[in-house]
Formats: sequence, C-alpha cells, structure tokens
Amino acid sequence: MNENHVSRRNFVKTLGAVGVGSLIGTGQTLAQTNAPTEAPIMAAKKIPARPFGRTGVPVSMLGLAGDFDTESNQFLFKEALDWGVTYWDTSGGANGGRSETGIGMYLEKNPAVRREVFLATKYDGGGMTPGLEQSLARLKTDYVDLYFLHGLKDTTLLNDELKRWVEKAKADKKIRFFGFSTHANMENCLQEAAKLGWIDGIMLTYNCRVMQTDAMKSAMDAATKAGIGLTAMKSQSGGPLGTTEADLKLGGHFVQRGFTQQQAKLKAVWDNPQIATICSQMPNLTILQSNIAAALDKTSLTAADHAALREYAAATRPGYCAGCTRLCEAALDHQAPVGKVMRALMYHRSYGDQELARRVFGQLPETARRGLAGFDYAAAERACPHGLPIAQLMREAGELFA
Repeated sequence: MNENHVSRRNFVKTLGAVGVGSLIGTGQTLAQTNAPTEAPIMAAKKIPARPFGRTGVPVSMLGLAGDFDTESNQFLFKEALDWGVTYWDTSGGANGGRSETGIGMYLEKNPAVRREVFLATKYDGGGMTPGLEQSLARLKTDYVDLYFLHGLKDTTLLNDELKRWVEKAKADKKIRFFGFSTHANMENCLQEAAKLGWIDGIMLTYNCRVMQTDAMKSAMDAATKAGIGLTAMKSQSGGPLGTTEADLKLGGHFVQRGFTQQQAKLKAVWDNPQIATICSQMPNLTILQSNIAAALDKTSLTAADHAALREYAAATRPGYCAGCTRLCEAALDHQAPVGKVMRALMYHRSYGDQELARRVFGQLPETARRGLAGFDYAAAERACPHGLPIAQLMREAGELFA
C-alpha cells in the first residue's frame, strides 16, 4: 500500500462489523454505535500535526475529547497515542471529574507520555485558582498546556483582573497557554478576543453548517490574524439521529466516495487550514479508528462533495441551533436559557448521549427547568434566523428531561 494514502476500501473497513449497508439502511451514523470493529488496515504513520496559532506548538489535527468516563477507557489513551492523537481535551466538570481523573490515572502509570501530550482542560467554576489546582491534582500533572474558560457567550469576563491571573499562572508554570471555549455567539467572541492580544486559543463549534456564513469567515480571519490557535468542536453535529431524507441522501453520496458522512464532515473542517485541531469525543475504538482513518486519508473532498454538504446544511437548517443566542434570548422579556436547552437536546438527538444531555440540562436552575413550558417564545422564534420552533423544542426538553 502507498504509505501516503489510506485507500477508500480500507476507509470502509474501519466500519468493521457495523457495515456500510446497515448504516445506510437504518440512517444510523458511525458516531452513534458501539459495535466492535476490526483495526483499520493502514500504513504505520502518525496523525499529521498543525501549529497552534502564534504559539507555534504542533498539535495533532485530531484531538481526543474527554467528556466521558475515561477511568473506564484506559486502553483508548494508548491506542490514541500509537496513532499520534496527542491533543487531549477535558474539563473539570466532565462526568463529575471522572474524565480528568481517568487521564490522571493514565499519566501516573505512564509518566513518560506527558511530554508527548498537549493537555487542555477547562475551568467550570469555584474560583480560578482552586479550579486549576483541583484539575492539576486530578490530572496528576504539574501543568496543563492549555487552560480554557468554559462556555463563554461574550468576552466581558476577559478583563484586566483575569489577564493578571493568567500572567501569574503562566509565570508559576501552572499553564502554558490560555483561552476559552464557546458554543454561543461565537463570531462576536472571536472578533472581540482578537482585539485583546493575550488569548492564545479558542475552542468553538465549527462544522459544515456554521462555516458557511460570512460572519464566521470574517471572525475566523480576525482570530487567525491575531495568532489565536483554533480548536474545532461539534464538527460532526447534525440534526436528528441520521433518519431524515437529507441524512440518508448525504450518507449515500459519501459511501460512493468511500467514506461515511461523519468522516466527510471532519474532512470538510480540516480543509480549512485555520483550524489547528478537531476535538472529537471518541469514547470507544470504533469511533476512534474511524476518525483516525479520516485524518490519515489523503483523498480530498471535491467541489461536488462540498456542494452536497451545503445542500445538506440547507435542507436540515430548521432543525439545527447555530448558537446565536444573542438574538433569541435577547428578544425575550424573560430569562429563558434557550441556548443551553438546545445544547442538551443536541447531545440527546445528534449524539445519542442521554447522560450528557441530562447533565447539561441539570446544570440549569430548578426554576428555569420547571418554567420552560410556561414562557412565551413568539419573539424568540421571530428572531431566530433558522426558523426553529423554539416553543415546541422547549416543551419537548422539559418533558424529555423531567
């Protein structure tokens, strides 16, 4: 086999026992199954690396997200490292801290690999210094490579006081770099962060849907010009669990090309060199191996492939929340956490991860959870550029996660 190319036939082999036919027949995507798989038949090589913004530090273009119980998935770390997946991301609040603890278990048993891993985690509350110290204790390390504020909707928290904290944490060698993650109002967050001069990295929702807008393209350009390293998340996010006509059509198109629509969505994001890495939740070997195959394959998406993704995005637009909560939430005369509820629904419907969905929904104040169905969302629906039936979705979430 040519060592620089993973054949499309071997792309499909990464599905192993799952089978392309079964996925197309049911509308199920690879990312929604835990079925066993044979190892991908690929040349022994590593995931390519890209520089992380102005830091210049090379990071694997495929990153391992740890928003699951990594205490029970220790073999995944070895498998990821064997293929060069060295960007590992987690959070202080992920799975009640078990994600950080699981990574710490692996690093404690294998201390030499700490030098190989670009380790990122996120602050989830309780004070910046105590939060960082708790993460370091769980991760069994003296420092993290990248420390994020989690889930920013705007940049008001990025003030001089925080800047001084970051400078001290760097001077104390507790963190190497600092940034934030954002699921909502991402374009504004990127534009404002680009003006600050001290943000090293941003993790943002970035996929075949949100990448199409002029506002996102402009924001990405601003962040890149400022030297900010960009990590993409939610890159395979879609609507319902692959059961729509649009999903089946897209899946059929890419099977003919030799890979799944989930792999194609990753490749569409990697086509943008501004993205340093895609951080993907890969809680089992099936998903890990499929994503590795996508990263190693040199087959480029064609103009027709990109057109198919744009057509899919347009066809399923009414079922996808793009996170522009500054529009819907600001239009309401009451406080309703539309964006966070939509995130919970996304995890439930698009990822099939009921536990994570309930955890995100459970973070809302009890009064907000109980009052969802009683609010008037007419103004929010008028403000939504995607025409989402927000009132219906809020009611569904209240019933689903009750």
